[in-house]
Amino acid sequence: MGIGDGPLDYEALPELPGEHGIVCPADSDLKFQLHNYLVHHDGRYWCMWSQGPPVEDEPSQQIRYATSEDGLRWSQAQVLVRPVREGYAYIARGFWVREGQLLALAAHFHGKGAFGVNKELELQALAWDRSTQTWIPRGRVFENAINNFPPQRLSTGEWMMTRRDSRFNVSMLIGGEKHWNDWREFPVVARAQVEGFRPDEPIWWALPDERLVGLFRDNGGSNRLFRAFSTDHGRTWSTPAMTNFPNATSKIYSLRLSDGPRLLFANANPGVGRRQLHVALSDDGLTFRRLARLANPSPKPATLQYPHAIEHNGHLLIAFSRNKNQTEVLKVSLAALREMQSLPVTRPKAP
Repeated sequence: MGIGDGPLDYEALPELPGEHGIVCPADSDLKFQLHNYLVHHDGRYWCMWSQGPPVEDEPSQQIRYATSEDGLRWSQAQVLVRPVREGYAYIARGFWVREGQLLALAAHFHGKGAFGVNKELELQALAWDRSTQTWIPRGRVFENAINNFPPQRLSTGEWMMTRRDSRFNVSMLIGGEKHWNDWREFPVVARAQVEGFRPDEPIWWALPDERLVGLFRDNGGSNRLFRAFSTDHGRTWSTPAMTNFPNATSKIYSLRLSDGPRLLFANANPGVGRRQLHVALSDDGLTFRRLARLANPSPKPATLQYPHAIEHNGHLLIAFSRNKNQTEVLKVSLAALREMQSLPVTRPKAP
């Protein structure tokens, strides 16, 4: 994808600075925090995340949320939804603004973890009621499904989002026009379809020529991202193939800025795992030629993972989890990102 096939000099990468804020500090009781998502709606920033016992995705895990006027100072965290039955849990799955209504998506499942047998996995929706300032359950969006990010519009006007079932098989859900739970499923790649590749946490976006590109985390040990293409609006996909973009087996995210360039957020240094969070820049939406490290406001070693970002009012707001027990944001000016465009192309180390 353009960063290079040889080892990169990660210490020589430029640092992308920003203002730092804490959405939800570490909690001594509900120690686990991950799966953060952002949206700007009704004049406020909103952030949601999963929070629960010390171990990830255990029964009783709930979803919390907070709001902010400026993206840096946040309200006290409140419960968005918690399981009502013993032995069940929720995972935050993002905000979806549909026909002006703010929906929160949540994966609900039984037992420890959303993947395996007898998980009773389903994607659910809750709607924000402004008059009562509460989240109203709306029911099931799709059965045996966990999305990765909320739906995006296709050029056809339909909505589309990625879906994994409880066995890690990847498909696309297309629809969402007539009703928020009206979807058709289109297979992308099965869990063991490609030798050595174990697909996880897929994302997608549209290219200028209207092709769609899908990008996948690989749990098979390659330390690289995999990529597939669709030429029929997500109905069929090419077999995913390994790229030269490095990834420390972690979640990725991408968005296109209003002035053109596309950004890709990733833990792009497999040598240090998730202790560095990076942003790559592409002018054509496909080849990423510049790489920078996000400023880490803490001098202490920490894991920084699961980024999500939105652009609003001349800034980029990036949410991430520190050590899986604290939810934080970095507010970066678009001017700083434009400076990144003028940096030299990132190249592998000289032999």
